[in-house]
Amino acid sequence: MLLAVDVGNTNITLGVFEDSVIVGNFRLNTRIARTSDEYGIAIRNILYNNGIDHDRIKDCIIASVVPAVMHSLTSAVIKYFDTRPLVVAAGVRTGINIQTEVPSQIGADRIVDAAGAYELYGGPLIVIDFGTATTYDYVDEKGSFRYGVTAPGIRIAAKALWEDAAKLPEIEIAKPKSILARETISSMQAGLVFGQIGATEYIINHMKDEIGKKNIKVIATGGLGKMISGETDCIDLYNPDLTLQGMRFIYEKQDR
Repeated sequence: MLLAVDVGNTNITLGVFEDSVIVGNFRLNTRIARTSDEYGIAIRNILYNNGIDHDRIKDCIIASVVPAVMHSLTSAVIKYFDTRPLVVAAGVRTGINIQTEVPSQIGADRIVDAAGAYELYGGPLIVIDFGTATTYDYVDEKGSFRYGVTAPGIRIAAKALWEDAAKLPEIEIAKPKSILARETISSMQAGLVFGQIGATEYIINHMKDEIGKKNIKVIATGGLGKMISGETDCIDLYNPDLTLQGMRFIYEKQDR
C-alpha cells in the first residue's frame, strides 16, 4: 500500500492506495504542532480505526507547502512505517515541465494537482484548487505548466470579514437561498459564495482570452470546490481526490 500525505496550510490530507484505488482518505489539522511520535501514533491510530493495517504501508510520498512540519513528519514515517518517504521537490520526476519564470516558486501542491489533472484528462487544461488560497494553473497540451493565478481562498475572505469588522459574526460558509439577503448572516454568505463564483468565472474566461484558446478543460479540486463548481458552467469537472491521485502518478514515475 502507498501512503500519500498532502500537507496544506490548513489540513494534512492522508490518502491510502491499494494499487490505483483509494481505500482511505483522512485529515489532520496542520496548525497543531506535533512531534514525530505524535504524528506517527496519530496516523497509525487513524488507519487502525478505519480497518487499515499499518504494516501494509510499504511506501510513502509527501507533498508539502509547510516546511515547518517536515522534519517531524518525515521522521514519523521512517520510525513508524519503516519506509523513507519520497518528498515532491526539485529533482523528482513529475511528468510536468515547469515553464514559468521562476520554477522554484511553484508549490508542490500545484505541481501534484497539475500532474494528476494532466495524467487523467490531458491538456490543455486549467486546474483550480479551492484551498486556503484559490489557485488557477494552466497546463498546455504537452504537459508544460505555463501560467498561474493565486487568489485569496473563500475561508481567508470569510476570516477577514469577521476578524476585521467588529459587528460581523463568524459564520458557516454555505450558499444562501438567494443573493438578495435580508439579514447579516445570509448577506455575508451571499457575498462570499457568489463573490467566489463571480471571481472564478472571470479569471477562467480572462485566462482563456489571453491564452487565445477557448477549448481548454477546467478541472477543480479542493474542499469548497464542489460547492463552487456546482454553481458555474465554467468548470467542467470536480475531482476531490485530484491531489492524492497526482501524488500516486508521481510516485509511479520514479525509479524504484
